[in-house]
Amino acid sequence: LSDDQLESYNFNSQPFIDDPQSVQQGYLSSEPFAIKKAAGFEPVVHLLADHGFSAYANTIEASDKLIAENPDLINRFLTASRQGWEDYLNNDPQPAFDLIQQLNPDMPSDKLAYAHSKMIEYNIVTGNGEKIGSMSADRWKEFYEMSVELGIYESEFDHEKAYTLEFSN
Repeated sequence: LSDDQLESYNFNSQPFIDDPQSVQQGYLSSEPFAIKKAAGFEPVVHLLADHGFSAYANTIEASDKLIAENPDLINRFLTASRQGWEDYLNNDPQPAFDLIQQLNPDMPSDKLAYAHSKMIEYNIVTGNGEKIGSMSADRWKEFYEMSVELGIYESEFDHEKAYTLEFSN
């Protein structure tokens, strides 16, 4: 791709559907479902992680102050979050679906089921067999070094101050 071919992503799959030569970013749990529903074909999916981009996709953030003042709260929250993910992925997901639809009545059941199946099929939450919620200093360093190389971060930036492994492993 050249820079003149790049367009901002607007959460609309129609341009991708209209142009068989195009490439589109998206969430594995959403855009392929929408494309199949709208156009009747299953798009080819490439995970960025399979092409050398190993950043953590979703993290839970807390202030340094909260971590210092209430580490027990942080630990309990993360434990509950891990348990919720384990229940959702390994047991009946229907209670989670019900809660999601209670909060978002426009969310179709078939989209929830699709997202659930893709998260399991592609190990989106579980990774390569790591414990849910685990992180590693090596993976953070790899992402930092790639970011420096791409000019996103200055090499003087202390990336180790951006995260803690205290609660993750």
